[in-house]
Amino acid sequence: MSETRAKKREYRAPALEKGLDVLELLAANRSGLTLAQISNALDRSSSELFRMVQVLEARGYVGRAADEDGLVLTNKLFALGMTRAPAKDLLEAALPIMRGACQQIGQSCHLAVASGDQMVVVARIEAPGDLGFSVRVGYRRKIVEATSGLVLYAFQPEAVRQRWAKELKPSVSAAVWKTFEAAAGKARFDGFVRGDSFVTKAVVDFSVPVHGPDGVAAALTCPYLDNVSAIATSDTVSILQRAAAEITAEIRPTA
Repeated sequence: MSETRAKKREYRAPALEKGLDVLELLAANRSGLTLAQISNALDRSSSELFRMVQVLEARGYVGRAADEDGLVLTNKLFALGMTRAPAKDLLEAALPIMRGACQQIGQSCHLAVASGDQMVVVARIEAPGDLGFSVRVGYRRKIVEATSGLVLYAFQPEAVRQRWAKELKPSVSAAVWKTFEAAAGKARFDGFVRGDSFVTKAVVDFSVPVHGPDGVAAALTCPYLDNVSAIATSDTVSILQRAAAEITAEIRPTA
């Protein structure tokens, strides 16, 4: 056994690991889970997890689902994550630029970052006018099942993509992964992603990468609603790309 692996075993904290297992499970299940479902999914007894779940609920990390029958993850972890300086810098740079882009394209747009095997929306600007479609802040979806997720993966440096692939590939079928990789290659060739919305047939997603110091920091996405005032999709993509380039220039350190 290597020294690193030995240290990992030496410094295990079972109680903390149980709590993190519960949080990660709830993050992957938006509809909420009962204690019995949690214990079954984690292969632990309900009595073993009861006190852990009580503490997480008392500290505000989990809460009751709308039907009061299950537990859901609250936004507390998201709020804590957003206090980190890099995220603040990204949002401070992105929001005014996103607002300007939305005025030009007449649509909403949102910014998504990677969180484990999911993408999470960290900012949005509503469409100007009375009609539009937008995605709420905090919305999560698996990277391999989202237009923003595809951008976050496709435009990373090769070494980062290889590392992500080891984590993402086992969670989907071989056919799904092959399609995802092919779409990533096309995205790099095109410079953007055009994808049918996973939510509604009335919307097409256009997404472009925002680059940070070490790779893709975020995906800037417009859920394009084809209405009477909509501008051409090619113009929409161009405006998104310019906005992403401006955000990139703001968050990348100068030489």
